Amino acid sequence: MATPYESAELILRLYDLRREAKMREARDWYTLQFHPSSAQDVKDIVHGEHGVNVRMVLGYWETAASLVVHDAISPEMFHDTGGEALGVFCKVEHLLDDLRELVGTPDYLKNLRKLADGWPGAAERMAHLREMFRELASDGA
Repeated sequence: MATPYESAELILRLYDLRREAKMREARDWYTLQFHPSSAQDVKDIVHGEHGVNVRMVLGYWETAASLVVHDAISPEMFHDTGGEALGVFCKVEHLLDDLRELVGTPDYLKNLRKLADGWPGAAERMAHLREMFRELASDGA
């Protein structure tokens, strides 16, 4: 398990990566424009103009989740600072089994799944986020 100092260092490094211009653009697009209703929707988007955004955001948060799952970052400290991970995951959680089958990768997003499963109150928080994203999608339609 990481020391508090090591966890803090990694969390600050993750924060710096989120501030990079292309990552900010990808995160904004993912939050405001990515509203898949099926695994095929995700596949179509990934193979289209905004595919880099989906891959960048999901890849980033899967990597961050891996650091928590493998004890490089304290889960408690991460929960205090990494709530965006739940927002990212809740957009694809309901599609995860189909996505895994579609891409032929049974472990796809396994660390985000483990992170959410171990996050106190995650189910309720993600339900609230899903409702917020539904409202965003309907406002943008």
